[in-house]
Amino acid sequence: MSEKKLFRLEGKVQHYAWGGFHYIPALLGIPETKEPSAEYWMGAHQSAPSVVRANGDTTTLDKQVRANPEKVLGAKVWERFGELPYLLKILDVKDMLSIQVHPTKVEAEKGFARENAAGIALNAANRNYKDDNHKPEIMVALSEFWLLHGFLPEDKLKQVLQTISEFSFLLPVFEKEGYYGLYKVVMEMPQDEVNKLLRPLAERVLPAYQAGKLAKSDPAFWTGRAIANDPKGLDNLDRGIFSIYFFNIMEVHPGDAVFQDAGIPHAYLEGQNVELMANSDNVLRGGLTPKHIDVPELLKHTRFEAVHPAILQGDTVKGGLEIIYNSPAPDFVVSKITLNPGQQYEHTSEATEIMLVLEGDAVITGDDGEAIDLKKGQSVVTYYNAGYKIQSQAGTIIYKASVPVK
Repeated sequence: MSEKKLFRLEGKVQHYAWGGFHYIPALLGIPETKEPSAEYWMGAHQSAPSVVRANGDTTTLDKQVRANPEKVLGAKVWERFGELPYLLKILDVKDMLSIQVHPTKVEAEKGFARENAAGIALNAANRNYKDDNHKPEIMVALSEFWLLHGFLPEDKLKQVLQTISEFSFLLPVFEKEGYYGLYKVVMEMPQDEVNKLLRPLAERVLPAYQAGKLAKSDPAFWTGRAIANDPKGLDNLDRGIFSIYFFNIMEVHPGDAVFQDAGIPHAYLEGQNVELMANSDNVLRGGLTPKHIDVPELLKHTRFEAVHPAILQGDTVKGGLEIIYNSPAPDFVVSKITLNPGQQYEHTSEATEIMLVLEGDAVITGDDGEAIDLKKGQSVVTYYNAGYKIQSQAGTIIYKASVPVK
């Protein structure tokens, strides 16, 4: 009988203010709480490592990796990354997240070292770099999903500046100094001036939003929501409202994916998704948040270029049983496995894999012959070079995270 490499895994729910109350508890089969359930983490991130259950024993995935990295990750992944390089999440976005940009790997290493040398505590409110890693991420929509993603193409942005009267003074700035000059002006603008400029716009869109007259494809809808959800209301308007008008608003449907690379400004607005990212917590914020915004650092790392949003449909493999969403990130790859009753999926892992049953039920059997029954919301982890097969009586949808080993 071969060595055991397949285990039950239990992730951690994260309670952030922007999260919903129903989706994640319903998925996991746990009671709802008075706190919103925003994210469900599966991985070895030091702040919330997943629990591994084996033969009645309980440990955490980060401890398993440290104890025997080549056995758990595989030699290639361990040599390249020195850790499990990804974090798998389920997100339930009820209220808008902050506008954010993630640094490149090189810049994250520099920034982390610089803030350490300056003696800034890791949990300090003004800390930008929590680790030395980049944070590319890919999301696959589980519902209708809305997000901001990169700057509008030049012609569309000019049209915005021409048609929104409050923004007309920015048109010559954009024509002369481009995306960088435009963004720099609004991000460095004194708060009193932000309030004065945006107040007429806010007073126009808020009643329309509250009356349900705006479409979600209209930046006025999200502006109205941002103002309605802000305890300060019209008295201290968030400069992130400019970005709602400057960025692409994307509508993504279930099964469609979007990749966010370093430097691309973005914000999730509404919906549920599977998100897979590099194992990092480095975020440079640009608005729609009361949290720390370091404008010089944000300007240094933002990519000031037109973005033409790309929706990834994925590549179908395994005779139609699996859709793989490839991206430029070397740290991770996410896929969706769909089985009808009686179908069987077989695979041998090339790195640590984490799988979550999103719908239905499944039985996953390892090379050692041990079978694990999985219901909706349950997860497993397979270590490197684990052979396994998955079957389902009622049909199932499973999302899988791995590393694209080459």
